[in-house]
Amino acid sequence: VCSSDLHYHKLITEYNVLVSGKMTMCGVELNAGDTFIVEPNEVADPVFLEDCTIVCVKTPSITDDKYLV
Repeated sequence: VCSSDLHYHKLITEYNVLVSGKMTMCGVELNAGDTFIVEPNEVADPVFLEDCTIVCVKTPSITDDKYLV
């Protein structure tokens, strides 16, 4: 089990597809093929239960819009 730093974005919306693996986001278990959206100011708390491959589209594309909690 591996977790990522808690963080949020002030302006970016993330559209994600879990291509492979198993994880939780905000307490919800996700499996390969699941999609999830992280809205601006929503805290992302991913926990990776297996090795995961995720496709993530961030809009708008801003490089410095990640804030650690």
